[in-house]
Amino acid sequence: MIKENLQDIRNRISEACQRSGRDVSEITLIAVSKTFSSDKIREAHHSGIADIGESYVQEMTGKYKDLKNESIRWHFVGPLQRNKVKYIVDFVHLIHSVESLKVCQEIEKRASRIDRDIEVLVEVNTSGEPQKHGISPDEAPKLIDEIGVFDHVHVRGLMTMAPFVDDPNDARPSFKLLRDLQARLLDNGVPEILVQHLSMGMSNDFEVAIEEGATMVRIGSSIFGERLQ
Repeated sequence: MIKENLQDIRNRISEACQRSGRDVSEITLIAVSKTFSSDKIREAHHSGIADIGESYVQEMTGKYKDLKNESIRWHFVGPLQRNKVKYIVDFVHLIHSVESLKVCQEIEKRASRIDRDIEVLVEVNTSGEPQKHGISPDEAPKLIDEIGVFDHVHVRGLMTMAPFVDDPNDARPSFKLLRDLQARLLDNGVPEILVQHLSMGMSNDFEVAIEEGATMVRIGSSIFGERLQ
């Protein structure tokens, strides 16, 4: 099932790229595997998925230990607390959900001890929903600038979660807002490498996100099936 689902997703990614005049090589597909077993992740990995996303530190570290011999790039996509950083800093490929300087200070402290560079994305709340994580678009330039003083923490882009809506097109304004923020940062002299990625779009809206400029899409249920509770 997973192999067939992945082929369907890849076809839809390709079609979305064709509609928007983009190259499919610009898109990184991240399979978000929270609640699913290490065996399911292994199946996805052996079906061609290199990038796996997790939302909870304890779950992520357990699966990393199970799959340590697999060449998986681990993405942390959930809210990250300072006291949890130490558990993932030695293996995480990319942290998508940075929203405070204090968390970055902790990442820097832990990364410096093992002399490892950690790449992060700044999470932006583009929907204005109070229950959503992320800083406001207006706060993003300041946080990116503050992170710039660190030796081991490097901003590589922006992330957002659009509102969950029945019509994927209703999520488009959130994606457009993030893309416009990226453009504004570039216009204001922020180096391109700091905002090269836009992580946005999930199972219900990833095609619209790609049309609006996503370079990373985070897809769970459309790959693994309905979440286990």
